[in-house]
Amino acid sequence: MSINDDIAKQRRRAYGPWAVVTGASDGIGRALALALADQGFNLVLAARRATALHELAAQLATRGVMTSVVAVDLSTPKGCHALAAATEDHDVGLLIAAAGFGTSGPFMTVNADSEAEMLAVNCGAVLSLTHVFARRFATRGRGGIIMMGSLLAFQGVPGAATYAATKAFVQTLGEGLHREFKPAGVDVLVAAPGPVKTGFAARAHLNMGFALSPDVLPEPILAALGRRITVRPGWLSWLLEAAFLGQSRGLRSLILSRVMAGMTQHQRGVT
Repeated sequence: MSINDDIAKQRRRAYGPWAVVTGASDGIGRALALALADQGFNLVLAARRATALHELAAQLATRGVMTSVVAVDLSTPKGCHALAAATEDHDVGLLIAAAGFGTSGPFMTVNADSEAEMLAVNCGAVLSLTHVFARRFATRGRGGIIMMGSLLAFQGVPGAATYAATKAFVQTLGEGLHREFKPAGVDVLVAAPGPVKTGFAARAHLNMGFALSPDVLPEPILAALGRRITVRPGWLSWLLEAAFLGQSRGLRSLILSRVMAGMTQHQRGVT
């Protein structure tokens, strides 16, 4: 989606020339990287898959922006430290913390190591990188941080309990830091989309019905930065949230337990 050149220039003036995008190899992270490149931002692309990152960097080079590829595993402190070190010499003004994945299934039968890895990526890496870049941004007197939440963050979700809990952490962290960082000139936004067509469903072993294209999410997300605490990007996200409006957390949890049961019935051999 193209935007007015004046808006792109305003964003670059507000935040600076470089943006770091984690999870840039696929899905929402990749879509945000492409959108930022179209707006003239240079990009540090971070994810585990080096080949996919270099392919994206080659594509972005045709758009006249500079890129830096950092292939790291953000489930480890070593990976987070490596990304922080690799960006020290760049005038980074935006952190897009889009790396993450989900799991599904009964909690007592899921792989505990996978749950711990998800906790490390979805929560630990966001916490670590936010701490690093917030300090840098405060020194500059300007900057922006976008965290990827989820509509599942606002209630417990049977069948995806750990994933929903990781996104609840992100939502609460972002809400608190939005106000805490504002006096330092640092904008914080949590993006809470509904279902999106990415590699997420395959890794989480979900059969997902309606889902948004990741390409429709960047502009509403970027437009909300500096203006809102939370954004629910895309028509489907708005529709699903409207359906829950005024309902208790318990009822939301019950409804989503049934939705999740439908998306995971193939795991139980149900046809």
